[in-house]
Amino acid sequence: MNIHSDFPFTPDYCRYYLDLVETGDLISELEKAKQHTLELFEWISPENENFSYQSGKWTTKEVLRHIVDCERIYSYRAFRFSRFDKTELAGFDEGMYIANLNSSLLNLSGLKEDYLSVRSSTISLFRGMTDEMLDFKGTANQGVFSARALGYMCVGHNIHHCNMLKERYLKKN
Repeated sequence: MNIHSDFPFTPDYCRYYLDLVETGDLISELEKAKQHTLELFEWISPENENFSYQSGKWTTKEVLRHIVDCERIYSYRAFRFSRFDKTELAGFDEGMYIANLNSSLLNLSGLKEDYLSVRSSTISLFRGMTDEMLDFKGTANQGVFSARALGYMCVGHNIHHCNMLKERYLKKN
């Protein structure tokens, strides 16, 4: 499904993530991506937790932390816009977020718990939105988004990084 055609106002960098979403049922897609991610957690061995496929790239645990961090930000933006808040929201530096993280303190079970907590909160947030709330547009990181588009960004961004983890970090022989 070409979901991004429903959001022609979103910035170009979002199109890739939106194209990864299969259907227009946001809650179902959030649930499906959650199951996919939980299965991925089961693939990660202790040897893979701190693996980086190339010098200067994030480790497996840092990628998982990034998924959670971005979902928190996207859902916060969606919350603000769903409440018809027209305040322009700033961008964020994802690289800085990871650089300022003490990765040695990350553990896989804690990351899984955090992921589940954030995803449950995201699903609850979007379940409580009316169509009018979902379709209100605001500005974040100098781009226009609706709350609905940000929900699909949570899904597509999650899928993208799970695919990257499978392809570059967790190859099964």
